[in-house]
Amino acid sequence: MTRTITSLVSGILFGLGLVISQMVNPQKVLAFLDIMGNWDPSLAYVMGAAIPVAALGFALAKRRKTPFYAASYSGPTKTGVDGRLVVGSIMFGAGWGLAGFCPGPVLASFLLAGTPVVVFLVTMLIGMAAFSVVDHHLPSQSKPA
Repeated sequence: MTRTITSLVSGILFGLGLVISQMVNPQKVLAFLDIMGNWDPSLAYVMGAAIPVAALGFALAKRRKTPFYAASYSGPTKTGVDGRLVVGSIMFGAGWGLAGFCPGPVLASFLLAGTPVVVFLVTMLIGMAAFSVVDHHLPSQSKPA
């Protein structure tokens, strides 16, 4: 029960951060990405504030032998750059640049449920399902360990 409450509070806090920083506003995100036009640098301040907070969290986590609600830490197993990472990064960036949404903010703004939010969410889920089908047929050496 404590794990569920902690997850709920963490999710609400994350969602509030996205709303307060306006990362759920695609126009704000697109203005941030428009470095050759009417650039809005305010989201850079959001990232600048988030990085030290995250670094502190990681530093505190390193001092613990185990996480609060798991038997062990389960970080990424791959450390190199491969085709899957590059293609996924390009697709993520293209989607973010075209729509002004990425998965976290679109879920946080789902309660606003305007048509662009619903369209992005549905197409994101279709893309995830399509990747699962394609990934199932890829050779095993190209998949993460």
